[in-house]
Parts: sequence; C-alpha cells; structure tokens
Amino acid sequence: MFELVFTIFFILYTITHLIFLFGILKKFPKLDEKDLPTVSILVAARNEENNILSCITGLDKLEYPEDKIEIFIIDDHSTDRTNEIVSQFIQDKPKFRIFQPEKKLGELKGKANALANAIKQVKNEVILTTDADCVVNPLWAKTLASYFEKDVAMVCGYTDQHKRTVFEGMQAADFIYLLGVAAGMMNLGQPLSCIGNNMAYRKSVYDEVGGYENIKFSVTEDFQLLHAMNGLKKYKIIYPLDAGGYVLSEPCPNMKVLYWQKKRWGVGGLNSKFIGFFTMSFGFFMSASIFVLPFFISLHVLLILFGKILMDYLFLKVIYKGIKSKIGLFDFIMFQIYLPIYVVVLPILVTFSRNVVWKERKF
Repeated sequence: MFELVFTIFFILYTITHLIFLFGILKKFPKLDEKDLPTVSILVAARNEENNILSCITGLDKLEYPEDKIEIFIIDDHSTDRTNEIVSQFIQDKPKFRIFQPEKKLGELKGKANALANAIKQVKNEVILTTDADCVVNPLWAKTLASYFEKDVAMVCGYTDQHKRTVFEGMQAADFIYLLGVAAGMMNLGQPLSCIGNNMAYRKSVYDEVGGYENIKFSVTEDFQLLHAMNGLKKYKIIYPLDAGGYVLSEPCPNMKVLYWQKKRWGVGGLNSKFIGFFTMSFGFFMSASIFVLPFFISLHVLLILFGKILMDYLFLKVIYKGIKSKIGLFDFIMFQIYLPIYVVVLPILVTFSRNVVWKERKF
C-alpha cells in the first residue's frame, strides 16, 4: 500500500516540477535601451554596518543612464554605524540619497513602514528594491527595467547566496529552489510569492493599490504587494530567467537566524490563496513520506526516491545554468536532507505560533 501511495506522490511531484520548469523557461519581450524607464532603487537597511558598504558599492557600479536613476538608502533607525557608512560613501554621488522614515503609516511596522515612507518621495516610473545584505551585478537595474512593457506591473529576479561553507551552500540551493517554484507559477499566470531583495514594480500600480499602508500588514510585505497588484487583474507579473537580473546575498549566519527567516516566510505564506497551498501540498506529502521510508524499504521505493532526487537536481540545474551560477554536489546532498525536514516541520510551527522576531523586532 505504501509503495502505491509513494508512487502517486512521486508522479504528482514530478508533474508539478515539469510544469514549474515550463514556466521558468518562458521568454518575455524586452525594451530597447533607449526606451528604458526612469527608475528609483530602494534599499531598506537596519543595523547593516557589516554589509551596507558592499551593497552600495555594487549599486554605484550599475550601468544605467545617469539622468534616469536615483538610489534611496533607507536607514530604518539603525543603532550601529549604518548611517555613518552610507553618508560618507555618497558625499560625492548625487544619484544617492539617504533617508530615514519619520512617520508611522497606518498599521505598518519595520521594513514595510520604511519602504512606504520612502516611496512617497519617489517620482520615477519604476521602483526596484534590494536588501542591504545583497550585491547587485552591474546589469541588474537595466535588466529588470527592460522588461517593463506597458502591460507589466512587476518583474522579479533571481537571488543566489554565497556558498563559502556547506551550511551556506545548503541555504543557497534551497533559496534557488523556492524561487524556481515561485517563478514557474508566476510565469504561468498564478503568482505565489516573490522576494523583496530582487524585485521591481511600477510606481503607478503601487499607487493604484493604495500603497503598503492600504494593504493588510504582513511580515512579508513583498508577498502582500504581489497579491495586491495581481488582484487588479489588469497587468502582467513576470519572473524572467535572466542572468543580468542576478543578485548575490548573504545567507543566514546560523541556525537561529535561519529558523526565524523560515518562520517569517511561513507566517507570511498563511495569506496564500488556495492555488498556493494546493501547489505546495505535493512537496509536503512527498517530504512526509520520506520520514517513513525506513519502515518500507524495497527496490521500488529506493528507485522512486532516486527519481525524486534526480528531479530536484535537474530542476536546480536548469535555474543555475540560466543565472550562470553553479551548485556544488555536497551542497545539494545537504539540501536534500534539509528540505524534507523543514517542509514538514514549518507548517506545524506556524500552526501553533505566529510570533516572529526579525531584525531585532518582534512581530
């Protein structure tokens, strides 16, 4: 009986991942360079003295028409040297502005409030966001902005992570895996999620949904904005597989921070629509089945398990090739151990507790 159930889960798991890949590989038209829109880049930073210099140095190297770009560094009331580092760096760089949010808008907290305050200062057509622990490549802004044809409201890009240790490599594989699922569904017209460290959207559409202050507050503000824009049913939201839109971020430094990151995402994901829960259920049941495999070992079961691992590897391989990056074999092996554990445990955690601690704040 278990072999039959496990086989069914594997078939459904494989079908969904092939569907994801079909969406991931979808191509989209791009604007000519002369038609690039004006852009405003926003980076919300709170106590990022260890990362912010790398971030703004990367932003300073962006290849974009000087008369079409402005960069806001939002100091979200840091208590370290973040403000000092940014202020010194941008002294002779007029395209940069440092901004500190002064108002609490509606029920907004933390990063969402910081972004909402800064966006009120923005006048350019397209807003791009990344995080203070990220380094963008020189073509990042140009790549994401080039996809903004008239009917496009939001464009998302891929984020890889540093892989200096096995712990970091495991996180990087997981990050790319989750982004691949999100991209596949988004490009097929069913946006599930996005991540604010690599996304862009039209200021006019942001205003049309009323801004963050008019959207139900969430610890994953990017997720809420995505679904608000998608709810208008008027625009395209896309996730192109384009190495030019690639961003490199710092992974979580330890298990405690990783725990809170996953829980934050899990709590935010509770606002998903039925299609989101339905899509992710195949991964949940496949992962849950792995925990009982030792009691049902057979050649058939082992072949299915191998097929699942091979599907995951090919899935990641396609994405890594698209962003011109690589995945280490040992990193992938650790990811295979880590993935089923948190896929099963996370729903249990958020069922019993929705409290989140992030950036020294409680939500």
